[in-house]
Amino acid sequence: MLKLLERIGSFTLENISKIGHITIFASKSIQSCFTPPFYPKMIGRQILQIGYFSLPVVGLTAIFSGAVLALQSYSGFSRFNAESTIATVVVLSITRELGPVLAGLMVAGRVGASMAAEIGTMKVTEQIDALKTLSTSPFKYLIAPRVIAGVLMLPFLVLIADIIGVMGGYLVSVHSLGFSPGPYIANTLKFLEPIDVISGLTKAAFFGLTISLMGCYFGYNSKGGAEGVGIATTNAVVSASIIILLLNFMITKVFFG
Repeated sequence: MLKLLERIGSFTLENISKIGHITIFASKSIQSCFTPPFYPKMIGRQILQIGYFSLPVVGLTAIFSGAVLALQSYSGFSRFNAESTIATVVVLSITRELGPVLAGLMVAGRVGASMAAEIGTMKVTEQIDALKTLSTSPFKYLIAPRVIAGVLMLPFLVLIADIIGVMGGYLVSVHSLGFSPGPYIANTLKFLEPIDVISGLTKAAFFGLTISLMGCYFGYNSKGGAEGVGIATTNAVVSASIIILLLNFMITKVFFG
């Protein structure tokens, strides 16, 4: 019984310590984004890496998600003679949920892993220690540009994903399901409100912050050579994905609860 209590206590203290460590790291990272010196070239590089180079995977995910959503909605709603609501369901589902969440998860898999691997490699090869020796703050030079780019680029990617996802639903509905283009577009615009798009973009900003912080945190604290970098990469993607789903529920509760 005492051994069981000891294990429970040890597990609890260990996790509380990790949460505290992540919180301190996040606060230092966010503070570094607002204090000089700034590195515009590094920020621009990360904007390209996170935003521009993620467009293909986010676009493909969005268009097929919108197409499948239209097909599934038609399959279900046709049983109740409610086919006219498909346009509304597609646009609200994409802008509120599928656009931000799917874009966030895809970017977490692509960019979060890249950040953890890159910074983790610099950590185990002592390049970060070399930066400190040169009086360059790793938080300002490595982490702040990634956090800034993540917060700025995720809303941009989600906005593009919303447009492409709605277009995917439109193409399937018009060319495969026989809907008239005019009424479909009219229903899409009629029930779409600014709060639907704003909620999705707000989620995207928090998702971008989460992905950047998790990738940088696990990379910065990796150890043990190549194996440690691999573990850090896996932990960064898994942690970011779980937090994205948790934040999605919390932000949805705030906007629509």
